[in-house]
Amino acid sequence: MPGGSGFKALPEAGLFLFKLKSPNNFIVGGGFFVRFTRLPLMLAWDAFGQKNGVESLPQLLNILRSLRPEIHPADEIGCCILAQPFFFPKERWIPTPADWSKNIVRGKGYESDSLEGAKLLDAVRERMHGVAETDELLNPSDDPQRPLRIIRGRLGQGAFRSLVTDAYQRKCAISGERTLPALEAAHIKPYAESGPNRTENGLLLRSDLHRLFDAGYLTVTAEHRIEVSRRIREEFENGRDYYRFHGEKLKVEPNDPAEKPDTSYLGWHNEQVFRP
Repeated sequence: MPGGSGFKALPEAGLFLFKLKSPNNFIVGGGFFVRFTRLPLMLAWDAFGQKNGVESLPQLLNILRSLRPEIHPADEIGCCILAQPFFFPKERWIPTPADWSKNIVRGKGYESDSLEGAKLLDAVRERMHGVAETDELLNPSDDPQRPLRIIRGRLGQGAFRSLVTDAYQRKCAISGERTLPALEAAHIKPYAESGPNRTENGLLLRSDLHRLFDAGYLTVTAEHRIEVSRRIREEFENGRDYYRFHGEKLKVEPNDPAEKPDTSYLGWHNEQVFRP
């Protein structure tokens, strides 16, 4: 979406399908909607790479310039973040619904209880039957929160980065810095240590603070206060710019309580990574 306009057609965990452009009127795969966001083109490439659907940033630029000739890598584009993407083999492609109009440019929504919507959902279920990751998302559940828990537990690194960036209002949690290219989504408990790609396991940090956090030179307590290790001064005879944060509360936190740093992950970092 080179113009970056919003996308409001789907709720979280809603089924999002991929249709080829005419004259190839087929649905070839899909995924499950997580969120719409806007990112500078360069950061969208950094976050998702070839998952943007092309092999390189120059190729992505060429495609977008066919729609918006003046676009620059620093310009924002709209991003629909999906989880659990899937693709059908060519012989299993689904013809577009009978009521699909040639005038549709940016997609169309269907209710699962409508005639064409039900047919479409059945066709997807048939092709994805036995694939555990999608079976439980495509079939009804007595627990309406279950699909959300499944989706949020299966986010990739790019989605994690985007969601953490939005949760912290695009500001460094410690310094308040707003220069987006200088900010990084930090895992509190690393993915390699079984830390999930979930917003409550993340902090948006300026890149130098991210490195210090990962190396154990600073941490965040359960009360969301910043602690800076004495080792910075001892090992580098420096650190004045960092000690000013010591004892301060996080400058920026998510508005949604469910996205705030989880105390169990903070406790893990305090005990396993931080070096007082």
